[in-house]
Amino acid sequence: MKQVMIVRTDLKMRKGKIAAQCCHGSIGSYKKTDSKKIKKWENEAYAKVVLKVQTKEELLELKKAADEKGISNYLVIDAGRTQIPTSSITVLALGPDEDEIIDEVTGDLKLL
Repeated sequence: MKQVMIVRTDLKMRKGKIAAQCCHGSIGSYKKTDSKKIKKWENEAYAKVVLKVQTKEELLELKKAADEKGISNYLVIDAGRTQIPTSSITVLALGPDEDEIIDEVTGDLKLL
């Protein structure tokens, strides 16, 4: 079991901004996840992975794939108060879910 956050690199967010956006995504996706999956994930040390894509289009394609596979997910849309424009989609969070299921969507992505 794991949860994955996928970050857009084209926005050139600083480390702190990336961390905050990943936290928003993690909580958002967690809240959408079935309680049985949450319990299993909690018993397996809360694994989290942060991956990267270069564009919004890539992120949206991954969301579509996650939706098709029934993976809980959450798109983070920034308020635009600091580094990036209002309504920028910054992160897609997936799961928690089974590693194999999430890997079907994210298996080709690189670590951030």
